[in-house]
Amino acid sequence: MTTTKPTPDARSQDIPGSGSAGHRETRGIDQVPADERGGDPRRLFAVWAAPNVSYLSFVVGATLIIMGLSLVQAIGLILAGNLLWICTGVIAASGPVAGTSGSVISRAMYGVLGNKVVLVLTGWLIAAAYLALNWSAASVAGIGLAARYGLPDDSAVDAAVICAIAAGTILIAIYGYATIVRLYSGLSVFLTVVFVVVTGYVLAETDWSYTPAEPLHGAALAAALGAGFTIIASTPLSYANSPDLARYLPRDSNPYAIAGWTAVGAYLPSVVFTTVGALAATGLDMSDPEAALESILPGWFIPVFVIAVVVNTMTNNGMTAYSASLSIQSVGVRLARIPAVLIIGVLGTAMTLYAILVVDFLDSVQTMLQLVVVATGPAMAVAVTDLILRRNRYHGADLLEQRRGGPFWYHRGVHPAGVLALVGGGLVSAMWVNTSFWTGPIAAAMADVDLAIPSGMITAAAIYWGVSRGTGTIPRT
Repeated sequence: MTTTKPTPDARSQDIPGSGSAGHRETRGIDQVPADERGGDPRRLFAVWAAPNVSYLSFVVGATLIIMGLSLVQAIGLILAGNLLWICTGVIAASGPVAGTSGSVISRAMYGVLGNKVVLVLTGWLIAAAYLALNWSAASVAGIGLAARYGLPDDSAVDAAVICAIAAGTILIAIYGYATIVRLYSGLSVFLTVVFVVVTGYVLAETDWSYTPAEPLHGAALAAALGAGFTIIASTPLSYANSPDLARYLPRDSNPYAIAGWTAVGAYLPSVVFTTVGALAATGLDMSDPEAALESILPGWFIPVFVIAVVVNTMTNNGMTAYSASLSIQSVGVRLARIPAVLIIGVLGTAMTLYAILVVDFLDSVQTMLQLVVVATGPAMAVAVTDLILRRNRYHGADLLEQRRGGPFWYHRGVHPAGVLALVGGGLVSAMWVNTSFWTGPIAAAMADVDLAIPSGMITAAAIYWGVSRGTGTIPRT
């Protein structure tokens, strides 16, 4: 792959080597040289806060109450499920050490060829699904605003709103890392202010003495708690791309600082605004979140709120599309990063059009968030386990070497420990998941209790640890 050398002007920016904010980043998965790095781990806080000051958090929090949980139970799940942002933070520490993307680092876990297959699922298809999920949330709000200003309520207008939001997101991904870091610092402040205002109106409508009309007990309560935890924890588990947003930091950056600023930057807004969504559902009919929230906001503020929802979606999906384009390159598709962004954008847009125009939004949110953990949970467990076993000692040059017999060729291009762990963890997780689309046999036998995340992650970590140690594929250090 051809590497574009940065100009002297690019090196003078806050983020050396990644281009400057407002200019397209041309670097793909190639290793970032030491003299082209810079910055401090603290800037990761804003990078991760902006996409998680989120309208979708309102929707997810409200879903917990709609499922029949009490306010205390919902808040407990929100606090616990979001702790998995720690995993996202931990694997982010591998970015500066390797100097390349997470989709390349995962060759250490699955082998050069095995990694290609894994990335098609976790780095491309699931990424496109998350693009569609977030674009759907923003599009619902945008379509409502269009109707408010007198535009006709038809599929053509809906499709135009969806495509406009998608186009703005793709632009962020095309401009890349330097733009993301610079832009998100300001947007995190703007989004926080807007969503804090919304929170004030929500608190005024909150029923602090709320109890479900029919409180859940026994097996029904266990099933709701399991499903709720899966929905909350699915978001941090989806961010295996966190090394991508840290790879331009100096190699000797403090790994604990990288992990901490990443995890805290995502955890705090996720907890706060998901809790606000749960509070909203105690006093509002959140089966239609956009209409419910707009009903309590002053008319002049509604366009500001919708703009914030759209901007938040662009920040969230900008990161996702950016990393997905790197995954396409890692799979071996001979494309520059920018055409790769366009491909993932088109796929995500098509899925969004289907989600908005064909299926029910809330059902699609809940079902997808529960189903994707069958793959993302075990994949995250493998990544964390590998980092621990290697003590975060990754070498970008070795990871980028794809020749037969290379450092990460393993057995015919496949690392048996990684593939067995992912498949084994995924199968166990699938047997414990409980959705409207699929209920695993173990979940069905256990009164529909959804333990897809802990069962899949523990199984995957145990298999990876045992097989890699047994076969000696990861040297003891």
